[in-house]
Order: sequence, then C-alpha cells, then structure tokens
Amino acid sequence: MFTKIYEKIKEFIKENYKGLIAIVVVFLLFMIELPYSIYTPGGAVDLNKRIAVSDGYEAEGSFNMAYVSMVRGSIPFLLLSYIIPDWDIVSADEITIEGENMEEMLERERLYMKESMDAAIINAYQAAGADISITGTISKVSYIAEEADTNLKIGDEIVRVNDVEIHSLDDLRAIIEELDEDEQVQLDVVRDDEELECYAYTYNTDDGMKIGVSLLTTYEYTTNPEVSITSKASEAGSSGGLMMSLTIYNSLVPEDITGGKKIVGTGTIDIDGNVGEIGGVKYKLIGAVKNDADVFICPEENYEEALSVAEDKNYDIQIISVGTFLEAIEALEELNN
Repeated sequence: MFTKIYEKIKEFIKENYKGLIAIVVVFLLFMIELPYSIYTPGGAVDLNKRIAVSDGYEAEGSFNMAYVSMVRGSIPFLLLSYIIPDWDIVSADEITIEGENMEEMLERERLYMKESMDAAIINAYQAAGADISITGTISKVSYIAEEADTNLKIGDEIVRVNDVEIHSLDDLRAIIEELDEDEQVQLDVVRDDEELECYAYTYNTDDGMKIGVSLLTTYEYTTNPEVSITSKASEAGSSGGLMMSLTIYNSLVPEDITGGKKIVGTGTIDIDGNVGEIGGVKYKLIGAVKNDADVFICPEENYEEALSVAEDKNYDIQIISVGTFLEAIEALEELNN
C-alpha cells in the first residue's frame, strides 16, 4: 500500500515539478524581506465607532481618522510599486530612528498613540467645560540613543532616578545635569508590571550631560462623563490625536460641529492643544477622497502639500488647515454657519 502511494507521489512530482518549483520560488520571494516598506493610500476610521462617551450627544455626520497603509518590502510588492500609482518605496532608515529596529519603532509608535489619546481626552473635556481631573503622570522611555550605555528598554516606566521620584523628561534632565561624566545612574522602572532596577551611564555632549534616553508623558485622570477609546493592535502613532479630540468634544456639547458632513482628518495634538505636523498627508488625502469625505482637516505644516495633491488629482474636497485644537473647532463652526 505504501509503495503504491510513494509511486503516485513520485509520479505527481515528476509530472508537475516545474509548477512546484514555481510555487516554492514565489513563496520564497514573498518571505524574503528587504530593508524597505511601501506606503500606499490608506482609508478612514469612523471614530464614532471607536470612542464612547457616556450619555454623549449624537452626531449627524462623522469624524474619521485618516491613515496610511504600509506594505512590507518583499520583492513582489517592491516590483508592484513601480506599476501601481501612489505606491511609494521608503527605506527602513526613513521610518526608524538611528540605532533602533522595526520592533522598537512600533513600540515607540504605540506609546505615541497612548500619549495622543490622553491629550485628546484632556483637551476635549477642558474645551467643553466637562469634568476632568488629572491625578498623576507616567514617564516612559520612548527613545534610546545608539551611544547610550544602559539596560533600559523602550516602554519602561521610570519611577525614580537615584532614589528621586520623577514625573517628566524635565525632572530627569535636572538630575542628570548635576552629575559627572561616566557616572552610573540608578533607575527604578516598571517593565511588564514588574519593578526592576536598571542603570545608565552619563556622557557629555555639546548640549550638556546625557544618558541617551528620551521620555514621553502619559496621564492618569478621571472624567465625568466616562469616556473610552478602543484601538486595534495594528494601529500606532500620534497622528489621530486631533480627530479623536474633535470626536470627544462633539459628544460633550449639544451643538453638532460635524454639520452632517463626513469629516476626515489627521494631526497630532499635545497637552496644550497644539496641532502638529504629520507624515504621509498625500496617502491620507487620497484615502479620504476614496472614502467620500466632504472635508479634510490637516495641520498647517501639511496644508500646501495637501492642496497640491488635490489640484493634481482634481479632487473636489474642502481642505482646512489648523494650528490648534480650538482653531479646528472654530473652523468647523464657521463652515456650518
């Protein structure tokens, strides 16, 4: 019996070996990753389905977060990028910081997303006059320089430095600036819910004493009404901050600033309500138009590029540029009047 099966398999391979080799070659071509990625037009995430404010006001229109799609740099996709319009190759060096790998970059981008969520909630509640109380801050490692001598990891929450509690990057800098070169620094951190003792060594630069680490600050707070934001594991980055803040604000006030329109946009937001520049506005605008957006909102720094893309492609879409969260609210209110 086994002999017959073996003979049939051998005969099948003999008759179809060219096709089998082709399948193996194609599989290997897709598996081999090169140090490139491909940016492609993305889409729009309806934030009304991601953000929930208890007993919040309903919107006739919608706020949507624009995003860029990224395809990994396998050989077949790289070849396709020369054929398909608006598929652009970017090297890994362009999307990572010197000394970090792709995994560290993704972890850093997830931290930025959490930071933007906090800033969005705080700005929206304060602008709407709703109850919010900031109860604490958390400082996490967002970048480690290549020259740093440390066992810290991106995502570590730094609690104390040389037995002194810290709450921000400024607190860390104040301690480091008082130390001598090549001095060991003790850092008490939380990593994966476990308290650890880490180290870093100081080194001198033109800008003063450093340990080669940057921190970002996230916030602990209570709100009334309650708010929740859900996201997918594949989502990261800070460019959705502005649109999240507008969605939350619109749920907290009786006036619907969507005006019944489908509003797609992008832009970072900080704790003070400043809207910051983003990357990939071309792909985000293309995605917005494909998703039938009425209005596209972007940071001031990206406005000229967005206008240029719209003109080149003859898009019929209103583009609004803003520098702050409050400017975005005012622009939408004027649009509806």
